[in-house]
Amino acid sequence: MKFIVSSGLLQKHLQLIGGILNSNNPLPILDNFLFVVDKGNLKVSASDNESTITTSFSITDSKNGGKIAVPAKILLDTLKTFSEQPLTFLIDEKTHGIEIVSDYGKYKLTGFDAEEYPKIPVIDKAKSFKISASALQDAINKSLFATGNDELRPVMSGVFFQLSKDNITFVATDAHKMVRYRRNDLNSTNEGSFIVPKKPLNLLKNVLFDPNETVNISHNDSNAFFEINNFSLICRLIDGRYPNYEAVIPVDNPNKLTISRSALLNSVRRVSIFSNKTTHQVRLKITGSELQISAEDLDFANEANERLSCQFDGEDMEIGFNARFLSEMLSNLDSENVSVEMSAPNRAGILFPTENNDTNEDILMLVMPVMLNN
Repeated sequence: MKFIVSSGLLQKHLQLIGGILNSNNPLPILDNFLFVVDKGNLKVSASDNESTITTSFSITDSKNGGKIAVPAKILLDTLKTFSEQPLTFLIDEKTHGIEIVSDYGKYKLTGFDAEEYPKIPVIDKAKSFKISASALQDAINKSLFATGNDELRPVMSGVFFQLSKDNITFVATDAHKMVRYRRNDLNSTNEGSFIVPKKPLNLLKNVLFDPNETVNISHNDSNAFFEINNFSLICRLIDGRYPNYEAVIPVDNPNKLTISRSALLNSVRRVSIFSNKTTHQVRLKITGSELQISAEDLDFANEANERLSCQFDGEDMEIGFNARFLSEMLSNLDSENVSVEMSAPNRAGILFPTENNDTNEDILMLVMPVMLNN
């Protein structure tokens, strides 16, 4: 088997899919890329046994189709050192020997039998829907940070996709914070829901670089399949029942704070430097049109206090939040101003963008308070 490929093109595609590779794989064959050459096309797959991502592109001067597993690390490390040039791959399918010929010289390494590579699951009895790459990119970016890492609650370690005839909703929570991101311009004739793990969604973000592309998504009870342009990703879904997220959103929130998003974000970031390193607690004290943000670390006698002007409807109140959660939420909103709606110091606060450039986008973020040390 022989083919010629551009070094830059090959490196770009391998870097996009290489993020799936684990440093310690249960199966040694998963330390390799699977190369399949067929009719002037090179298809490369990488897998971690839970998810498989595949990319394909045209190559020149391919003689005889075939397939081989190529060691990923040595190939990626070699490609990083080349300037743009054609590379010739010569592969002996009996011995699995690989010879790469560049402008500088020759390099030999040993591949593995492609038949050892795990078979990519076939999705049968699948339901399908379409979504624009830009909408999926926004949904992932604005929800993924709120997923949890608790191994005892695996359903919270992914993003919940909820499909209906009216909209598509994406939810992420770790029980301390939650994001509900809804698109009213998207829908699915097949109503349903599924939970996609965090890792494949992080990989998917990297291949959604053309906002005008359309992503085809198919799913059944065990797998989801994402297809965009010349990339495809199949991943095993998280099995389990997602918590009833609507039930935790407080309905009656008479205290409403409206403030500049960037001013609040910068203030929380500065003040939190002086907070307790375990709780990351910041105190918000709202009186009239003034917001006082403070933090202290009694162990080291550190303390910070800032004042911001705001618009506030409701009774004067004090509430504590984890500064890291608050910062993450404010960083993932786009609007100039935000509203924080609250009912009591021991009830969740809800964040909304006050002005939304995209009328089809409905986003709500919820953060649980922390007990204040009075």
